[in-house]
Amino acid sequence: MGRTALITGASSGIGYELAKLFAQDGYDLILVARSEKRLNALKTALENQYDVQGTVIVQDLAKENAAQAVYDAVEAAGLTVDVLVNDAGFGDYGRYANTDWDKQQRMVHVNILALMQMTRLFLPQMLQRGRGGILNLASLAAFFPGPYMSVYYASKAFVLSFTEALSAELAGSGVTVTAVCPGPTTTGFEAASGPGTAKLFSALKNATAGEVALFAWHALLCGKPVAIYGGLNRAFIFGARFAPRSAIRAVVKMIQGP
Repeated sequence: MGRTALITGASSGIGYELAKLFAQDGYDLILVARSEKRLNALKTALENQYDVQGTVIVQDLAKENAAQAVYDAVEAAGLTVDVLVNDAGFGDYGRYANTDWDKQQRMVHVNILALMQMTRLFLPQMLQRGRGGILNLASLAAFFPGPYMSVYYASKAFVLSFTEALSAELAGSGVTVTAVCPGPTTTGFEAASGPGTAKLFSALKNATAGEVALFAWHALLCGKPVAIYGGLNRAFIFGARFAPRSAIRAVVKMIQGP
C-alpha cells in the first residue's frame, strides 16, 4: 500500500519544496492551499515526473471549519494520511495597537487553530495504525518575543510548545511529531508581512525554501521533536538563554523597529 502525505501551504515556499521531496520518495500527495491554479500546476508536474498520485483541496485555513472541510474531503476520497505537514502560516508587521484586527484573527486561525484542528482530526487514525508523522512549521521566532510582530512570534511559540508536549505524549506510540524552526527563509513571506520583516531578513542570513525543506524532511524521518535550522541560529538561541529578557526584547525591537 502506498504512503500519503497531506501538506498545507503547498502552493509556495517550504510547503511547495516539501511536496517535491515527498513525491521523490514515492508518497502520494494531498495538496492544500488557497490557490487552485498553483496547486493543480504542482500536482501535474509531480505526477508527470514521479509515479505518484496527487489530490488538490482548495481551502483557506483562515476560515472557520476549513480544517474540518479538508478532513471531510480526505474521508470522502477514501484516502489515508500517513504524514501530516502543517506548513500554512503567515505574519504581519506593525505596532499592535495599529494592526488590522481581522488580519490578526486570521493569523491566529491559520497559525494556531487550523494546525491544532488538523492534528486533532488526523492523529487518532495514525495512533490506531501505530505509525505516522506530523511536521509542524514553527520558527526561530518561537524562542523570542517579537516587538512589531507580536502575534506572529507568539503563534510560533505556541506551535513549538504544542509540538513538544505532543511529542512527549506520543512517545512509544509509533507516531512522531516534529517542530522545525527555521530562521529567515526566502519564501515571499517577508514581502507579505511588511517592511520590518524585510529589515530582519537583511540583518540575518537567509536560507532558501529548498534548504529548509530538506532539513525538515530529515528531521521528520529522524523523529526529532525540535529541529532548529542553521548553526548560527542554534548558537543564537543558546546564547539568548543567558541574556536578560530585557536585552532580548531590546535587540529584536532594534532589528525590527520602524
